[in-house]
Amino acid sequence: MRKFMVNVNGTSYEVEVEELKGDVKPAAPAPKAASKPAKASNGAAETISAPMPGTIVSVNVKTGDSFKRGQVLLVLEAMKMENEILAPRDGRVVSLNTQKGSTVNSGDILIAFE
Repeated sequence: MRKFMVNVNGTSYEVEVEELKGDVKPAAPAPKAASKPAKASNGAAETISAPMPGTIVSVNVKTGDSFKRGQVLLVLEAMKMENEILAPRDGRVVSLNTQKGSTVNSGDILIAFE
């Protein structure tokens, strides 16, 4: 065990950390890289996936809506920052797989479009 002093928001804490040697496996799998739009399993041409875990704070389209490239389709809040999810090309929403207030994980399909 090794001892360290850690300062968090102006308060100091003494912590002990065990140093592991040999083959150490990570506690959680590495996060997936943000994926490009891909073929959807429901027959739609493409999908838009969540680039990171977070909460949907606004949905600007509904099923059947047409959209233009660069249009803001959704807003995803992650780590207290709002991230606009933009349309990669012109298209039409085939299915909307989330709603305002939903919590999503990285890679979750948010919208299927053609």
